[in-house]
Parts: sequence; structure tokens; C-alpha cells
Amino acid sequence: MPFGGNDWLSLTQEPTLEPEIPICDSHHHFWDLRPQSIPYHRYLMHELNADIYCGHNVRSTVFLEARSMYRSEGPMEMRPVGEVEFVQGLAAASASGVYGPSKAAAAIIGHADLKLAGRVGPVLEALQAASPNRFRGIRHSVTWSPDPELENRETEGILTNSDFLEGAKVLAQKGLSLDVMLSFPQMPELAEFANAVPDLSIILNHIGALSRVGIYANRDEEVKSVWREGIVAVVACPNVTVKLGGLGMPRMGFGWHARNVPIGSEELAESMSPWMNHCIEQFGPDRCMFESNFPPDKVSYSYNVMYNAFKRLSKGYSVSERAAMFHGNAVRVYRIDD
Repeated sequence: MPFGGNDWLSLTQEPTLEPEIPICDSHHHFWDLRPQSIPYHRYLMHELNADIYCGHNVRSTVFLEARSMYRSEGPMEMRPVGEVEFVQGLAAASASGVYGPSKAAAAIIGHADLKLAGRVGPVLEALQAASPNRFRGIRHSVTWSPDPELENRETEGILTNSDFLEGAKVLAQKGLSLDVMLSFPQMPELAEFANAVPDLSIILNHIGALSRVGIYANRDEEVKSVWREGIVAVVACPNVTVKLGGLGMPRMGFGWHARNVPIGSEELAESMSPWMNHCIEQFGPDRCMFESNFPPDKVSYSYNVMYNAFKRLSKGYSVSERAAMFHGNAVRVYRIDD
């Protein structure tokens, strides 16, 4: 079986539900020649379009940094500017209309090292110069976990680091946003951090980055309890919004990627619902946005099945609430003209 490949995904077909609902996909990546031993070494405009034009009304998308196409020379702190330069070109191609009406990477989230403190300013200016019309902020992954199966992206306690905090204040002063990827036990630290920079718009990725493999395997009740406590802490910070997605990553522990036949949207909605609806109930529909997290989540389900599942699990909310979660909130938070 091709692990998560297109041939495998095509084994599960279903009609698109509610194809009229406008969508802004608030989180996906572009890359090429990816070194990891996973599918989708290449995910560029043609690959994205094959997914977003599957039947759903995807009007725009948000690109999230993925350590892709960094500059190969120059000061280390400036190398991430290469990624924004790369995506700005893809976004311009998409905006031409040649590929269709959807505007891919209508907002671009790059990377800058907030540990640079005040010295992060010139990096942010260079990122802005690389994309004057689409650059909206950065993502700084702060993932730290005692689990050796998780890739640590930062050191323990980084969210309380004084340089990191100073860098975040520079980000806020420039009117830019911060996307955060972490490990779910770090959410109370994120809450403290968010309170220290109340003017900074913070977007929590992947429902707080659940993990149910490695040291967290077979500890569901304990994991759920810690995760729920973290959500409660972060909800108290009005400057934090949450992305509903990422559950297809194997670290989330659902095991969908290992099936002989891919999951369908009815079962997927049922499995996702307790986690996602808890986030919606806690944050409120005006602080939640659905995301694809493609291609990482593509190892578990197709784009069509995924958005069908999102539509199924959100059926209990009003028309305006669903419109906000599928489109309006992402467009507002990332300042997209859509």
C-alpha cells in the first residue's frame, strides 16, 4: 500500500457536500524535493490545485512556513526570507487566474527567529519587502517534548525566554501575527505568553497539537485531561484564535494513515467531533478556523473527504457561525481581500 499516496486516497470516493460554502483554507504548505521519507516530496501549485478544486468552494488559502527554499547563503537569520520570495512567486501565478479562480497563498506566513529579540526587526522588514502585498506574519514553532518521537523545535520553557518575548513585542508593534506550533502540554505556557503580549494576534495551530503516540500512547484519558486544561488556559486570552485541523498527522494517534482503504467523511467527522467541537464550544465560532494542513494531513484522507467531514461535524452551528469558521475568520485574521 502506498503510504498516504494519491492512488490509495482514490479508493475512497464520495460526492462533495454543500459545495456552495465559501472556504479560506487557513493552513497549507508548499515545498519541493522534500528530504523526508514520506509522500508528497513535491507540493506546488499543480498539486495544491488538484486538491482544492475537488468540488469544494475554496476561494483563497494561507501559506504557512515549512522551512522550504531558504536562502543558501548570507546571514543565518535572513535565510528564511528565501521561503517568502519563493511563495510570493507562486501566489502571483495563482492570482493571474491561469490556474482557476482560487487565490492560493493570498496570505503568507514566513519565519523569523523571535529569540533575536530587538534584532528581529530587520528580518521582519526583509520578509515584508519580499512580499509587500501578502506577508502577514510569522510562525515560530516552539515544540518541546520529553518524547523522543517528537522533533523538538525549541528548548524547554522558550515561551518564557526574555529575548523571545522581546521579539514578539517587535512583531506586535509591526502589526504582524504569530502562528504557534507546540506540544499540547505547553498550552498553559502559551497562555502566560499571550497575556504578556496582549496586542499580538496569536494563532494556535492544530487544536493545540495533540499527541497520542510515543510516550503518550495508550494514555487517552490522561492526555485528554491535560489537553482540555490547556485549552481552558488559552481560551482566557482574547488575542488567541485556534485552527481546527492537523488531526491527520500520525502523531495525533488516530491511525487513519495505516488503513487499507482510506476513511470516509462520516466516520472521520465522528472521530474528529469530540476534539474539534470542544474547541469550538470553548473558543466560540468567532475564534476558530478550519485548516487542511496539507500535505502533512494528506497521508490520512483526501481533501474532499476532509472538508466533507468538517461540514458534517459543524452542522449544529448557525449559517453565520459556519461561514465564519470556514471563511470569514481566516480572512479577517490574515487580512485577506477576498
